Amino acid sequence: MKFLDLAKVYIRSGGGGGGCVSFRREKYIEYGGPDGGDGGRGGDVVAEAVDGLNTLIDFRYQQHFFAKNGVPGMGKQRTGADGDDIVLRVPVGTEILDEDEETVIADLTEVGQRVILAGGGNGGFGNLHFKSATNQAPRRSNPGLPGIERTIWLRLKLIADAGLLGLPNAGKSTFLAASSNARPKIADYPFTTLHPNLGVVGVDDTEFVMADIPGLIAGASEGRGIGDRFLGHVERCSVLLHLVDGTSETVAEDYRTIIGELEAYGGELAHKPRVTALNKIDALADEERAEAKADLEEACGAPVLMMSGVSREGLIDVLRAVRGQIEDDKLRIKKEEMDEPAPWQP
Repeated sequence: MKFLDLAKVYIRSGGGGGGCVSFRREKYIEYGGPDGGDGGRGGDVVAEAVDGLNTLIDFRYQQHFFAKNGVPGMGKQRTGADGDDIVLRVPVGTEILDEDEETVIADLTEVGQRVILAGGGNGGFGNLHFKSATNQAPRRSNPGLPGIERTIWLRLKLIADAGLLGLPNAGKSTFLAASSNARPKIADYPFTTLHPNLGVVGVDDTEFVMADIPGLIAGASEGRGIGDRFLGHVERCSVLLHLVDGTSETVAEDYRTIIGELEAYGGELAHKPRVTALNKIDALADEERAEAKADLEEACGAPVLMMSGVSREGLIDVLRAVRGQIEDDKLRIKKEEMDEPAPWQP
């Protein structure tokens, strides 16, 4: 299955059925009167977050979704049937954007969450609706309201507890493979990872989900390399794990490159809690380790952990630090919810 995180979709809700002009005509009944029924309502276009999906690949092969129109009213006071709704089943974490790709219509973050993207048109009134004491034989009816046609964008942002950041070949995929059952592609050339990977990481009887995105390079915010389109997948993470290649001769500069791209991306991504780790220390001597760690701590102004995804040295300490940040973030969110004033009740 291919990974697709952005799709353009054309939707149209159903139009309402028209009202009916009809009169009751039966043998031996002289004054039958109007009996035209109302038209049925058109179907809605609904988006629903479902479990078991992690890509928008289904929308690569079908981009047009049209709901059914309502059935027109009929004689004998029969109301037309409503049109069937059409449901767009999307993965959890999907953002629905307007045609300008900026206005957020809905953000589906929970299984079963639904939102109406285009409401169906109401059915028209039949002539029975217009009967009155002064107009006992109305010969008018209303047409149904047309449906709504619009273009929307679906953008998937994977929901993970922690996200991996780093330059190409910083060892992110190796780290994910060493700490989880995920098996991302690993090779000795840059941009091995072409789409995000998710892995369930376990440490001290606790599990959390970690996301690995393609590596960033200088100028990614301006479209260089793969670009920063995949940074949206770590926007929902509680903590970012920044891996720096310890074998690089410019450790501090590599760190500043990634931070600069986070700030250029905007939003709250640059201010999220981060755990910085110096990777590939199995290829360094003790003096080289100390020198690289000192340079990196001076650049980030915070403690730096040391690890190796190949030899698994220091791996558990990094995972525990990430888990601690995740738990702190959950406590912060819980405290904010408790501090919110309760809604007024009579």
